Amino acid sequence: MTRSATPAPPVPAPQPPGGWVSCPACGWLLYRKRLDRDLHVCPECDHHLRLGARARIDLLADPGSWAETHFAPSAPDPLAFTDLRDYPDRLAEAERRSGESEAVVVGTARIGGAEVVLAVMDFGFLGGSMGVEVGRRVSGAAELALERGLPLVTVCASGGARMQEGVFSLLQMARVSCAFGRLREAGLLSVCVLTDPTYGGVSASFATLASILVGERGAHVGFAGPRVVQETIRAELPRDFQTAEFLMSHGLVDRVESRAELRPLLVRLLALHGAGPAPEARGDDDPADAPAVAEDDGPDADTDTDDLDDTDADPWDVVQRARVTERPTTLDYLHTAFDDFVELHGDRVFADDPAVVGGVAAIGGRRVVVLGHEKGHTVRERVARNFGMPHPEGYRKALRLLDHAESFGLPVVTLVDTPGAHPGPEAEERGQSHAIAEAILRSSRLRVPVVSVVTGEGGSGGALALCTSDRLLVMENAFLSVISPEGCAAILWRTAVAAPTAARAMRLGAAHLRSAGIATAVVPEPPGGAHTDPLAAAGLLRRALVRELDDVCRLDAATLLDTRTRRLARISGDDGRPLQPVGS
Repeated sequence: MTRSATPAPPVPAPQPPGGWVSCPACGWLLYRKRLDRDLHVCPECDHHLRLGARARIDLLADPGSWAETHFAPSAPDPLAFTDLRDYPDRLAEAERRSGESEAVVVGTARIGGAEVVLAVMDFGFLGGSMGVEVGRRVSGAAELALERGLPLVTVCASGGARMQEGVFSLLQMARVSCAFGRLREAGLLSVCVLTDPTYGGVSASFATLASILVGERGAHVGFAGPRVVQETIRAELPRDFQTAEFLMSHGLVDRVESRAELRPLLVRLLALHGAGPAPEARGDDDPADAPAVAEDDGPDADTDTDDLDDTDADPWDVVQRARVTERPTTLDYLHTAFDDFVELHGDRVFADDPAVVGGVAAIGGRRVVVLGHEKGHTVRERVARNFGMPHPEGYRKALRLLDHAESFGLPVVTLVDTPGAHPGPEAEERGQSHAIAEAILRSSRLRVPVVSVVTGEGGSGGALALCTSDRLLVMENAFLSVISPEGCAAILWRTAVAAPTAARAMRLGAAHLRSAGIATAVVPEPPGGAHTDPLAAAGLLRRALVRELDDVCRLDAATLLDTRTRRLARISGDDGRPLQPVGS
């Protein structure tokens, strides 16, 4: 039916009679009614059994909201193909067995109250293979989404292209890719749920072209199936090869979710992209049910951050406080200062760098894209996140999220806290300088507002890649520097012991950044630093972000670009006007 790239399904055990089913992965006997309640997930081994298109629709769509779109019949047999049987006979048998007229079902539905176009593949129809009719229906779903201005949600399950339709099947990859390109150009959200299995021409076209890719737990996804790979290269494959989890670790999907988590995730994603009700905003004075300021002797809630006077702070003390292990990280702030956050993973090329986190979020009733450095707190976390020092794939993840923000007209918030970019040989091999340069360039010309906050360390170009912005806020005990004080001391004083002297010579700290016009505002912290009262620090950061976003989001794209260019020029002591030749 389908190309040889189709993976071999788990060999099912002989099925017992009556109301019992044998799990194809572990062989455990499952009571059918309980299996239905468990969404066809084995409670013993967590194997996600395959679902038909109608069961998928029931799982994802609001009850009673599904309205199927019907397509006029097309020529069913472009090659008059015959192998052991005539191709029309195979189609008729597939229709009888699956109950579907083709390998994809298209219609409109609501998910969490948000109207969407839904296209769901059915592996039971000729292995979900893509022929002319599947290409016509999938591209038709994209055109319907474009016509109505709706998000498109696709659920993929396919063995690849349909051999019986020859080159006509192959060309459907270009047809559906073109349709998804038009969606992207129109700024319409597309989400693809990758289920078991998704291979061949489907995986190499629309299945991986959506704005957001979500893998169902344990799903096998790839171009060539594992049997083909093994027979071709004669190599032992990793045990988790081509699983959704494998793709996640290699930066190729945004999320991996269990079947029960798919619908709640889609509801949140649709809301955060403006297709559903906006996430409920907490009161600005009560983030995470905690006061926004410290005790009575702390910073006053109504203090304008622009007027914060911290000129007496010793730069070395600032450096020490910025590096405190207990200081709130990006993920801490995302769960305390923001109303909702859905993390998106990977650079879609090589890996998911845990030193950079990002995704879509809401704050004060406004939808945003957020990205930032993440150090972690414990030794295990800090090692896993490389102490907040990104590799090139971290900056390429940031680039992808910047593009995502511009596509959907979402302002960007960045939270900066890194000693610098990772300096190892593997980072150089993968183009560290190129990745940083592209991130700086992209953010400097982004057509949506960018508000950055230096929350801790701001080390060199590794920090600047995430803080080229319209508004640059610096927390009271944070700093931005061309090099670490230890590095500066080692080069100029010939000893790292002179780091305190170097910090003072470079005038590290928020006060200098504000007075020099580099920072547009300073965010106060609780007495002793943000780590002494993380919730209070989150409240102060939230208030500053909401204020800056309200201000900068009033500007149109042309004004944003012009003022951003002039701001960057003024920081260098220029007035931002083009150079005029002097003399001849």
